[in-house]
Amino acid sequence: MPATPSLRRAFAVMAVLPLLALAACGYGSKAQDASSAQQIAAGAEKIDGLDSVKIGYFGNLTHGTALVGVNKGYFQKALGATKATYQVFNAGPSEIEALNSGSIDIGWIGPSPAINGYTKSSGKNLRIIGGSASGGVKLVVDPDKIKSVKDVKGKKIATPQLGNTQDVAFLNWIAEQGWKVDAESGKGDVSVVRTDNKITPDAYRSGSIDGAWVPEPTASKLVAEGAEVLLDEADLWPDKKFVITNIIVSQTFLEEHPKAVEAVLKASVEANAYIGAHPDEAKTAANAQLESDSGAALPADVLDPAWESIRFTDDPLASTLKTEAEHAVQAGLLEDPELDGIYDLTLLNKVLAAEGESTADDAGLGAE
Repeated sequence: MPATPSLRRAFAVMAVLPLLALAACGYGSKAQDASSAQQIAAGAEKIDGLDSVKIGYFGNLTHGTALVGVNKGYFQKALGATKATYQVFNAGPSEIEALNSGSIDIGWIGPSPAINGYTKSSGKNLRIIGGSASGGVKLVVDPDKIKSVKDVKGKKIATPQLGNTQDVAFLNWIAEQGWKVDAESGKGDVSVVRTDNKITPDAYRSGSIDGAWVPEPTASKLVAEGAEVLLDEADLWPDKKFVITNIIVSQTFLEEHPKAVEAVLKASVEANAYIGAHPDEAKTAANAQLESDSGAALPADVLDPAWESIRFTDDPLASTLKTEAEHAVQAGLLEDPELDGIYDLTLLNKVLAAEGESTADDAGLGAE
Protein backbone atom coordinates (compact mmCIF):
# COMPACT_ATOMS: atom_id res chain seq x y z
CA MET A 1 0.00 0.00 0.00
CA PRO A 2 1.61 3.33 -1.02
CA ALA A 3 2.85 5.51 1.81
CA THR A 4 1.49 9.05 2.08
CA PRO A 5 3.07 10.50 5.23
CA SER A 6 3.24 14.15 6.16
CA LEU A 7 6.75 15.06 7.29
CA ARG A 8 7.48 17.89 9.62
CA ARG A 9 9.76 20.73 8.60
CA ALA A 10 12.75 19.23 10.39
CA PHE A 11 12.97 16.29 8.01
CA ALA A 12 12.37 18.52 5.03
CA VAL A 13 15.30 20.64 6.18
CA MET A 14 17.35 17.50 6.62
CA ALA A 15 16.79 16.56 2.99
CA VAL A 16 18.21 19.82 1.68
CA LEU A 17 21.01 20.45 4.16
CA PRO A 18 24.16 21.54 2.35
CA LEU A 19 26.62 18.76 1.70
CA LEU A 20 29.45 19.32 4.13
CA ALA A 21 33.03 18.52 3.27
CA LEU A 22 32.18 16.56 0.13
CA ALA A 23 34.61 16.31 -2.72
CA ALA A 24 33.73 18.28 -5.83
CA CYS A 25 32.91 15.22 -7.92
CA GLY A 26 29.24 14.23 -7.96
CA TYR A 27 27.42 13.62 -4.69
CA GLY A 28 30.39 12.16 -2.85
CA SER A 29 34.05 11.47 -3.28
CA LYS A 30 35.12 8.65 -5.57
CA ALA A 31 36.72 5.73 -3.80
CA GLN A 32 39.74 4.14 -5.38
CA ASP A 33 38.53 2.07 -8.35
CA ALA A 34 41.87 1.00 -9.79
CA SER A 35 41.88 -2.24 -7.84
CA SER A 36 38.46 -3.18 -9.21
CA ALA A 37 39.74 -3.45 -12.76
CA GLN A 38 42.65 -5.58 -11.58
CA GLN A 39 40.34 -7.92 -9.67
CA ILE A 40 38.14 -8.80 -12.65
CA ALA A 41 39.00 -12.41 -13.38
CA ALA A 42 39.88 -13.49 -16.91
CA GLY A 43 36.89 -15.03 -18.63
CA ALA A 44 34.41 -13.62 -16.13
CA GLU A 45 30.99 -12.64 -17.45
CA LYS A 46 28.98 -9.50 -16.83
CA ILE A 47 26.05 -9.87 -14.45
CA ASP A 48 22.68 -8.89 -15.91
CA GLY A 49 24.62 -7.42 -18.83
CA LEU A 50 25.77 -4.50 -16.67
CA ASP A 51 29.02 -2.67 -17.31
CA SER A 52 29.12 -1.51 -13.68
CA VAL A 53 27.32 -1.48 -10.35
CA LYS A 54 27.64 1.79 -8.42
CA ILE A 55 28.01 1.31 -4.66
CA GLY A 56 27.89 4.04 -2.00
CA TYR A 57 29.02 4.05 1.62
CA PHE A 58 30.29 6.40 4.35
CA GLY A 59 33.89 6.71 5.51
CA ASN A 60 32.81 5.54 8.98
CA LEU A 61 33.74 2.38 10.86
CA THR A 62 30.01 1.70 11.26
CA HIS A 63 30.16 1.04 7.50
CA GLY A 64 32.91 -1.51 8.09
CA THR A 65 31.19 -4.18 5.99
CA ALA A 66 31.50 -1.97 2.93
CA LEU A 67 35.05 -0.88 3.81
CA VAL A 68 36.21 -4.46 4.15
CA GLY A 69 34.24 -5.56 1.08
CA VAL A 70 35.93 -2.91 -1.04
CA ASN A 71 39.41 -3.43 0.38
CA LYS A 72 39.38 -7.22 0.19
CA GLY A 73 37.78 -7.28 -3.26
CA TYR A 74 34.60 -9.15 -2.28
CA PHE A 75 32.28 -6.95 -4.32
CA GLN A 76 34.37 -7.14 -7.47
CA LYS A 77 34.79 -10.89 -7.17
CA ALA A 78 31.03 -11.39 -6.80
CA LEU A 79 30.24 -9.12 -9.76
CA GLY A 80 32.57 -10.89 -12.21
CA ALA A 81 33.22 -8.80 -15.32
CA THR A 82 30.76 -6.14 -14.16
CA LYS A 83 32.91 -3.43 -12.63
CA ALA A 84 32.25 -2.35 -9.04
CA THR A 85 32.54 1.43 -8.67
CA TYR A 86 32.29 3.35 -5.43
CA GLN A 87 31.34 6.73 -3.98
CA VAL A 88 32.02 7.79 -0.41
CA PHE A 89 29.48 10.03 1.35
CA ASN A 90 29.47 12.17 4.48
CA ALA A 91 25.72 12.67 4.89
CA GLY A 92 22.62 10.51 4.51
CA PRO A 93 20.57 13.03 2.51
CA SER A 94 23.28 13.26 -0.14
CA GLU A 95 23.39 9.48 -0.50
CA ILE A 96 19.59 9.31 -0.84
CA GLU A 97 19.79 12.04 -3.50
CA ALA A 98 22.45 10.01 -5.34
CA LEU A 99 20.27 6.88 -5.18
CA ASN A 100 17.28 8.80 -6.51
CA SER A 101 19.29 10.25 -9.39
CA GLY A 102 20.92 6.95 -10.34
CA SER A 103 24.41 8.09 -9.35
CA ILE A 104 24.55 4.99 -7.15
CA ASP A 105 22.57 1.75 -7.32
CA ILE A 106 23.17 0.28 -3.87
CA GLY A 107 24.30 1.93 -0.65
CA TRP A 108 25.19 1.49 3.00
CA ILE A 109 23.28 4.00 5.13
CA GLY A 110 21.85 4.69 8.58
CA PRO A 111 18.22 3.99 9.53
CA SER A 112 16.97 7.58 9.81
CA PRO A 113 17.92 8.67 6.27
CA ALA A 114 16.53 5.37 4.95
CA ILE A 115 13.22 6.01 6.73
CA ASN A 116 13.20 9.62 5.57
CA GLY A 117 14.00 8.72 1.97
CA TYR A 118 11.35 6.03 1.87
CA THR A 119 8.57 8.12 3.38
CA LYS A 120 9.35 11.27 1.37
CA SER A 121 8.99 9.27 -1.84
CA SER A 122 5.73 7.66 -0.68
CA GLY A 123 7.53 4.34 -0.60
CA LYS A 124 8.74 4.45 -4.20
CA ASN A 125 12.47 5.05 -4.22
CA LEU A 126 14.27 2.43 -2.13
CA ARG A 127 14.18 -0.87 -0.31
CA ILE A 128 16.25 -2.03 2.63
CA ILE A 129 17.70 -5.33 1.46
CA GLY A 130 20.12 -6.28 4.22
CA GLY A 131 21.78 -5.47 7.50
CA SER A 132 25.34 -4.39 8.15
CA ALA A 133 26.04 -3.14 11.67
CA SER A 134 24.70 -2.69 15.18
CA GLY A 135 25.99 -0.47 17.96
CA GLY A 136 28.99 1.82 17.85
CA VAL A 137 27.21 4.87 19.31
CA LYS A 138 28.15 6.53 22.62
CA LEU A 139 27.48 9.55 24.78
CA VAL A 140 30.93 10.89 25.60
CA VAL A 141 31.40 13.85 27.92
CA ASP A 142 33.88 16.20 29.52
CA PRO A 143 34.54 14.51 32.89
CA ASP A 144 35.30 17.83 34.55
CA LYS A 145 31.80 19.10 33.74
CA ILE A 146 29.69 15.93 33.66
CA LYS A 147 30.18 13.17 36.20
CA SER A 148 26.76 11.51 36.06
CA VAL A 149 23.59 11.43 33.97
CA LYS A 150 21.95 14.20 35.98
CA ASP A 151 24.86 16.52 35.13
CA VAL A 152 23.92 16.43 31.42
CA LYS A 153 21.03 18.79 32.16
CA GLY A 154 22.00 22.34 31.28
CA LYS A 155 24.98 21.28 29.18
CA LYS A 156 25.81 21.57 25.45
CA ILE A 157 25.81 18.17 23.75
CA ALA A 158 26.56 17.64 20.06
CA THR A 159 24.77 15.33 17.64
CA PRO A 160 25.81 14.93 13.98
CA GLN A 161 22.79 16.46 12.24
CA LEU A 162 19.19 17.53 12.82
CA GLY A 163 17.00 14.44 12.55
CA ASN A 164 19.82 11.98 11.93
CA THR A 165 19.93 8.61 13.69
CA GLN A 166 21.97 9.78 16.67
CA ASP A 167 20.03 13.03 16.99
CA VAL A 168 16.75 11.09 17.27
CA ALA A 169 18.25 8.69 19.82
CA PHE A 170 19.56 11.52 21.98
CA LEU A 171 16.27 13.42 21.88
CA ASN A 172 14.46 10.25 22.92
CA TRP A 173 16.91 9.69 25.78
CA ILE A 174 16.45 13.31 26.93
CA ALA A 175 12.67 12.80 27.04
CA GLU A 176 13.14 9.63 29.09
CA GLN A 177 15.02 11.69 31.69
CA GLY A 178 11.95 13.94 31.98
CA TRP A 179 13.71 16.91 30.41
CA LYS A 180 12.25 19.17 27.70
CA VAL A 181 13.97 20.20 24.46
CA ASP A 182 12.54 21.78 21.33
CA ALA A 183 13.55 19.24 18.68
CA GLU A 184 14.03 21.68 15.82
CA SER A 185 15.99 24.40 17.64
CA GLY A 186 17.74 22.07 20.07
CA LYS A 187 17.03 24.50 22.92
CA GLY A 188 15.75 23.48 26.32
CA ASP A 189 16.91 21.66 29.42
CA VAL A 190 19.83 20.40 27.34
CA SER A 191 21.33 22.35 24.44
CA VAL A 192 21.49 19.97 21.45
CA VAL A 193 24.19 21.33 19.16
CA ARG A 194 24.07 19.87 15.64
CA THR A 195 27.72 19.57 14.62
CA ASP A 196 29.32 17.75 11.69
CA ASN A 197 31.32 14.78 12.95
CA LYS A 198 34.43 16.07 11.22
CA ILE A 199 34.55 19.17 13.42
CA THR A 200 33.10 17.74 16.66
CA PRO A 201 36.57 16.97 18.11
CA ASP A 202 37.63 20.59 17.48
CA ALA A 203 34.41 21.84 19.09
CA TYR A 204 35.08 19.66 22.13
CA ARG A 205 38.71 20.80 22.33
CA SER A 206 37.67 24.45 22.24
CA GLY A 207 35.07 23.96 24.98
CA SER A 208 32.12 24.97 22.79
CA ILE A 209 30.44 21.64 23.57
CA ASP A 210 30.49 19.60 26.77
CA GLY A 211 30.00 16.23 25.13
CA ALA A 212 28.48 14.43 22.15
CA TRP A 213 26.12 11.56 21.26
CA VAL A 214 27.98 10.25 18.23
CA PRO A 215 28.90 7.15 16.22
CA GLU A 216 32.34 5.64 15.92
CA PRO A 217 35.04 6.62 15.32
CA THR A 218 34.02 10.14 16.46
CA ALA A 219 33.28 8.88 19.99
CA SER A 220 36.73 7.36 20.34
CA LYS A 221 38.35 10.47 18.85
CA LEU A 222 36.76 12.48 21.67
CA VAL A 223 37.95 9.96 24.25
CA ALA A 224 41.47 10.40 22.85
CA GLU A 225 40.98 14.13 23.56
CA GLY A 226 40.21 13.40 27.22
CA ALA A 227 36.44 12.77 27.12
CA GLU A 228 34.92 9.80 28.92
CA VAL A 229 32.12 7.45 27.91
CA LEU A 230 29.04 8.19 30.02
CA LEU A 231 26.69 5.88 28.12
CA ASP A 232 26.90 3.24 25.41
CA GLU A 233 23.63 3.33 23.45
CA ALA A 234 23.72 -0.47 23.12
CA ASP A 235 22.94 -0.67 26.86
CA LEU A 236 19.54 0.92 26.15
CA TRP A 237 18.40 -1.83 23.74
CA PRO A 238 17.21 -5.42 24.24
CA ASP A 239 20.13 -7.82 23.75
CA LYS A 240 22.25 -4.68 23.20
CA LYS A 241 21.34 -4.77 19.50
CA PHE A 242 20.05 -1.88 17.38
CA VAL A 243 20.49 -1.04 13.73
CA ILE A 244 23.10 1.56 12.89
CA THR A 245 23.78 0.65 9.23
CA ASN A 246 21.61 -1.04 6.59
CA ILE A 247 21.95 -1.80 2.88
CA ILE A 248 19.53 -0.03 0.54
CA VAL A 249 18.90 -0.32 -3.18
CA SER A 250 16.97 1.61 -5.78
CA GLN A 251 13.66 -0.15 -6.35
CA THR A 252 14.15 0.19 -10.11
CA PHE A 253 17.59 -1.38 -9.94
CA LEU A 254 16.29 -4.20 -7.74
CA GLU A 255 13.49 -4.98 -10.19
CA GLU A 256 15.68 -4.81 -13.29
CA HIS A 257 18.92 -6.36 -12.00
CA PRO A 258 18.20 -8.87 -9.22
CA LYS A 259 21.27 -10.99 -10.05
CA ALA A 260 23.54 -8.00 -9.53
CA VAL A 261 21.84 -7.18 -6.22
CA GLU A 262 22.19 -10.80 -5.11
CA ALA A 263 25.90 -10.69 -5.99
CA VAL A 264 26.46 -7.58 -3.84
CA LEU A 265 24.57 -9.17 -0.96
CA LYS A 266 26.66 -12.33 -1.30
CA ALA A 267 29.79 -10.19 -1.08
CA SER A 268 28.40 -8.39 1.98
CA VAL A 269 27.70 -11.70 3.74
CA GLU A 270 31.23 -12.86 2.89
CA ALA A 271 32.71 -9.61 4.22
CA ASN A 272 30.82 -9.98 7.51
CA ALA A 273 31.94 -13.60 7.78
CA TYR A 274 35.53 -12.46 7.31
CA ILE A 275 35.09 -9.78 9.98
CA GLY A 276 33.74 -12.38 12.39
CA ALA A 277 36.48 -14.91 11.71
CA HIS A 278 39.40 -12.48 11.42
CA PRO A 279 38.52 -9.35 13.45
CA ASP A 280 42.05 -7.95 13.67
CA GLU A 281 42.79 -8.43 9.98
CA ALA A 282 39.38 -6.99 9.11
CA LYS A 283 40.03 -3.96 11.30
CA THR A 284 43.31 -3.40 9.48
CA ALA A 285 41.55 -3.74 6.10
CA ALA A 286 38.83 -1.26 7.08
CA ASN A 287 41.43 1.25 8.27
CA ALA A 288 43.43 0.80 5.08
CA GLN A 289 40.31 1.58 3.04
CA LEU A 290 39.62 4.67 5.16
CA GLU A 291 43.16 5.82 4.43
CA SER A 292 42.73 5.11 0.73
CA ASP A 293 39.45 7.02 0.61
CA SER A 294 40.35 9.98 2.82
CA GLY A 295 44.12 10.10 2.94
CA ALA A 296 44.26 9.45 6.68
CA ALA A 297 44.19 6.24 8.68
CA LEU A 298 42.90 6.15 12.26
CA PRO A 299 45.48 5.89 15.06
CA ALA A 300 45.37 2.77 17.21
CA ASP A 301 43.99 4.59 20.28
CA VAL A 302 40.92 5.53 18.20
CA LEU A 303 40.65 2.52 15.91
CA ASP A 304 40.84 -0.24 18.52
CA PRO A 305 38.06 0.86 20.93
CA ALA A 306 35.86 2.05 18.07
CA TRP A 307 36.03 -1.27 16.22
CA GLU A 308 35.44 -3.22 19.42
CA SER A 309 32.12 -1.46 20.06
CA ILE A 310 30.56 -2.29 16.67
CA ARG A 311 28.78 -5.57 15.92
CA PHE A 312 28.59 -6.52 12.25
CA THR A 313 25.49 -8.43 11.21
CA ASP A 314 23.63 -9.54 8.10
CA ASP A 315 20.34 -9.15 10.01
CA PRO A 316 18.81 -5.70 9.41
CA LEU A 317 17.30 -5.78 12.93
CA ALA A 318 14.00 -4.59 11.47
CA SER A 319 12.16 -4.39 14.77
CA THR A 320 14.65 -1.80 16.04
CA LEU A 321 14.11 0.32 12.93
CA LYS A 322 10.40 0.41 13.80
CA THR A 323 11.33 1.57 17.30
CA GLU A 324 13.68 4.24 15.96
CA ALA A 325 10.89 5.55 13.74
CA GLU A 326 8.61 5.72 16.78
CA HIS A 327 11.29 7.71 18.60
CA ALA A 328 11.38 10.22 15.72
CA VAL A 329 7.60 10.61 15.96
CA GLN A 330 7.76 11.11 19.72
CA ALA A 331 10.49 13.72 19.29
CA GLY A 332 8.27 15.64 16.85
CA LEU A 333 10.52 15.07 13.83
CA LEU A 334 8.32 12.64 11.92
CA GLU A 335 4.58 12.27 11.60
CA ASP A 336 2.79 8.96 11.01
CA PRO A 337 5.42 7.12 8.94
CA GLU A 338 4.04 4.40 6.69
CA LEU A 339 6.87 1.88 6.53
CA ASP A 340 5.06 -1.10 5.04
CA GLY A 341 7.18 -2.40 2.18
CA ILE A 342 10.43 -0.72 3.21
CA TYR A 343 12.14 -4.15 3.39
CA ASP A 344 12.70 -6.76 0.73
CA LEU A 345 14.85 -9.50 2.26
CA THR A 346 14.14 -12.11 -0.40
CA LEU A 347 17.61 -12.08 -1.93
CA LEU A 348 19.40 -11.75 1.40
CA ASN A 349 17.58 -14.78 2.75
CA LYS A 350 18.39 -16.70 -0.42
CA VAL A 351 22.08 -15.98 0.12
CA LEU A 352 21.91 -16.79 3.85
CA ALA A 353 20.09 -20.06 3.22
CA ALA A 354 22.73 -21.07 0.66
CA GLU A 355 25.39 -20.42 3.30
CA GLY A 356 23.52 -22.49 5.87
CA GLU A 357 22.81 -19.40 7.98
CA SER A 358 19.60 -18.34 9.72
CA THR A 359 17.36 -16.10 7.63
CA ALA A 360 16.39 -12.55 8.62
CA ASP A 361 12.97 -11.21 9.61
CA ASP A 362 11.39 -8.02 8.27
CA ALA A 363 9.22 -7.35 11.37
CA GLY A 364 6.11 -7.28 9.16
CA LEU A 365 7.43 -4.46 7.00
CA GLY A 366 8.26 -6.49 3.92
CA ALA A 367 7.31 -5.69 0.34
CA GLU A 368 4.47 -7.76 -1.07
